[in-house]
Amino acid sequence: MKKLTFSLITFLSVLLISCNVVDDLLTFTINNQTSFKISTGFPLNLASEIITPDVTTNSSSEFENNNTKANLVKDVKLKELKLTITEPANKNFSFLKSVRLYISTDSNDEIELAYLDDVNSTSNTINLTCTSEKLDKYIKAPSYKIRTKLVIKETVTKDIVVTSDMKFRVTADPF
Repeated sequence: MKKLTFSLITFLSVLLISCNVVDDLLTFTINNQTSFKISTGFPLNLASEIITPDVTTNSSSEFENNNTKANLVKDVKLKELKLTITEPANKNFSFLKSVRLYISTDSNDEIELAYLDDVNSTSNTINLTCTSEKLDKYIKAPSYKIRTKLVIKETVTKDIVVTSDMKFRVTADPF
């Protein structure tokens, strides 16, 4: 009985490790970036929205580079979303109270992508909390829209340009 139990445990362990190794081989990251401007005169303590130009995905070539195709993608999740102030150079996020980013396409409803409430940062970079939404249909699309909802706690005296760096974790089957 001990041999059978040991054999079963060993078999299940090998199977579990093998599955994890295969998943790791079929998992890769797609990086996308967009920028938006917070203009002077932005209202204080009111939620205001900024819509970025369409973000063109390079997903087809990314899928191909990773030996897969869009129809073989099983799961896409946002792994990291980082905001960085690129102009003015000396500005930090101390003016920001909260931020939420949403994603949509022409054929898919808008869903929340990432957020950060009660921002308390004196840095020019912040990491947002990513939602656990499945993003397959958004990343497979030729482009998507990002809508940003901000609440400002201090007067903005100069336009602020913010770059959004997004890292998507993709799991797919091989060709």
